[in-house]
Amino acid sequence: MTLFSLLLVLGWERLFKMGEHWQLDHHLAGFFRRRKHFSMLRTVLMTLVAMVVVALCLQALKGLFFGLLLLIFWIGVGLLCIGAGSVRLHYHAYLKAASHNDTAAHTAMAEELTLIHGLPVECNEREYLCELQNALLWINFRFYLAPLFWFVMGGPCGPVLLVGYAFLRAWQSWLARHYSPLERSQSGVDAILHVIDWIPVRLVGVAYALLGHGERALPAWFASLGDRHTSQYQVLTRLAQFSLARDPHTDKVETPRVAVSLAKKVSLVIVVVVALLTIYGALV
Repeated sequence: MTLFSLLLVLGWERLFKMGEHWQLDHHLAGFFRRRKHFSMLRTVLMTLVAMVVVALCLQALKGLFFGLLLLIFWIGVGLLCIGAGSVRLHYHAYLKAASHNDTAAHTAMAEELTLIHGLPVECNEREYLCELQNALLWINFRFYLAPLFWFVMGGPCGPVLLVGYAFLRAWQSWLARHYSPLERSQSGVDAILHVIDWIPVRLVGVAYALLGHGERALPAWFASLGDRHTSQYQVLTRLAQFSLARDPHTDKVETPRVAVSLAKKVSLVIVVVVALLTIYGALV
């Protein structure tokens, strides 16, 4: 069921998921708006409640109508948690504004795309475009590759882990958009995601290392295995930049497109690997 649901979700997301209506972040906005106090304990409890609700739904739907309702629920959860419909709109808006040299508009869209980690202060154009590339690579990881990992690794409980991850991702984005860095730090969401992202980042990093300059990327990947302090964002984007280093960071339209193209290539490789491993496991 996992592989079938995943392929349907990815196909639907690619063809039809535009805007925020089919994103969990949109449906959690009203709940997040009422949160006025922040701590790691509150963040953990909110996430656990979301996961328990999904687990109870899975249990209640088990065996009904020959599993059809359970399959629909799996697909619905996947559509809500995998994919970045609204972010994709921001990306296309950036490309349109940049191609028309609308500085104010493409700067606003770049700030939207780099919401979580921000842009460096007083940087030159090359550093600006490199950081924009990194943000796009991280968006691909956060909205596609990491959710895919937890969806597959969860097995029969895949939707439970997927919702838990998507909830934390949505909470982090909400805090970054509406609250101060201090309040975001008090919530503990960055620290929790740092731990949760450790394994997925290393697995995705292998793909980036192999697609890039292996003689430089693979040593960096091996070094990351013992690194517990560097942010997962820096680990992943550093490995990805080995693949992007051969492309000049000078064009404000082509530079982000190159990063998105690489991210799509890595996503396809990982989906194929997951499909082959799942089929092999079913046969064995």
